Amino acid sequence: MAETAAAIATPRPIVVAISGASGAVYGVRLLQLLRQMTGVQTHLTVSDAGWLNLRQELDLSRDEVEALADVVHPVRDVGSAIASGSFHCTGMVVAPCSMRTLAAVAHGLSDNLITRAADVMLKERRKLILMVREAPLNLAHLRNMCSVTEMGGIIFPPVPGFYQRPQSIAEMIDHSLSRVLDLLALPQAGVPRWHGLTCTAAAPPGNQP
Repeated sequence: MAETAAAIATPRPIVVAISGASGAVYGVRLLQLLRQMTGVQTHLTVSDAGWLNLRQELDLSRDEVEALADVVHPVRDVGSAIASGSFHCTGMVVAPCSMRTLAAVAHGLSDNLITRAADVMLKERRKLILMVREAPLNLAHLRNMCSVTEMGGIIFPPVPGFYQRPQSIAEMIDHSLSRVLDLLALPQAGVPRWHGLTCTAAAPPGNQP
């Protein structure tokens, strides 16, 4: 019983990385959602280009973003805790993931803390989710996505689901991130789920009354 209580009290570490792709809001909003959850400890690392995008797209300072995380790791600190497989971690999300970061992960470069931590996720067979942001995609992008998938990573482009009839960009962002949280097996309350077509939508046009 004591061991069970201790397990519940121990926070589940989640690594959140923000790279230089457009869509910095996904990383920030993910940190906000994780902060609302009990039993979760967030570890943040941001690339140099990621910091530029946070300022360009959201007008957020470094202090404002770092305040959303429990622990912050400089992207050049490859000796950080999250760079080791001995660091117990539930999973890692790169939100957003640039094509440069994707390529480095696909080829095992481990040239900064983001790509090293991602490499650790793959070698330890832990959950790695890359919210890749680019369009259109060239053959190198597609091959790199295939390589990461073959190694056990999850390629998750933040594609909005219009079947929920979102009323704002914020709703589309939250819908994508709710799917990410599902992949991390983190419980969520009040998330809209798909329950099938309505009777009106499911009926063929010729059968309408």
